[in-house]
Order: sequence, then structure tokens, then C-alpha cells
Amino acid sequence: MKYEPRIEDLLHGDERTHETAVRLLVEAFDNPVRYDEQRIRVELAPAPTLFYRKFFVAYHGDEVVGVGGVKSADWASNTHILYLSAVAPAARGKGVAKALVQARIDWVRAGFTAGCILVSTTHKKRFAGYGFRPLREDEAAGRTLMVLDFPES
Repeated sequence: MKYEPRIEDLLHGDERTHETAVRLLVEAFDNPVRYDEQRIRVELAPAPTLFYRKFFVAYHGDEVVGVGGVKSADWASNTHILYLSAVAPAARGKGVAKALVQARIDWVRAGFTAGCILVSTTHKKRFAGYGFRPLREDEAAGRTLMVLDFPES
């Protein structure tokens, strides 16, 4: 049987899913100074329309196996950022991260006529497959800042 995650919006009234998303993110980042539980909860809360934050949850059956966010950059117009992504250890390598990336790209492109999407990643090949190109590498942190432009059609 093929492992096919189902991607849905994180609904703010769904406390069980919200708590699972918080736990996944806190455990995945394992950095209490930068990504403590309180900060994660604030990030998962709804944001004003102008500077939106939106999260998607990946399910396998009824189990939450991943979460990923996208937000508007408050410092540049028409700029969106993929951030706070995590996949449960048992679901890694099964396409969950890819499905979450695609869902967020599709959501941005459906809602905005032009702009760019940024991501800071250790997975350059994965994002290059979606059309992202590198902007800058931080060798010390092992991360690459990448951009996906989508011109007005």
C-alpha cells in the first residue's frame, strides 16, 4: 500500500491537532532558546490578513504526521516564506515533506498573482526540484537561502 499523506489546513478550533502540531515542531527543532513551546504556539495562532500565517497538517489516516507553515514577509511586498516544517520520525522518507511543500506553494500561487517564496533549507536538491534557486549559503549553519519566483501571468 502506498503511503499517501492527506494535507489539510490547520484549523484553530481543532485543539487535538493543534497540540500535536506544537509537539511535532518543538521536538523537531529541539532548540528551547529559539523555538520554545510558547513561540511555537504564537506562530500557530491566526495572524491579521495583511501579514498572514497559514499552517497545513499532513495526516496518514487519522494520525497527524507532519506540519508546515507559510507566512508573508513583513519586510517585503509579495514575498512569502516557507517555515516551521516538521515530519514525525516514523513518517520520514515517505513523501510527507514533499506533499507539505507542494501544498504551500500551490496555496501561495492560488492566492497571489506574482511574487516570490523564500526558504532556508539544508535540502537544496529537494527545493531545486520545485524551481527554487539558491540565493546565499551559510556554511557555518549548513543552510541555503533559496527563492522561487512566480511572475505575474
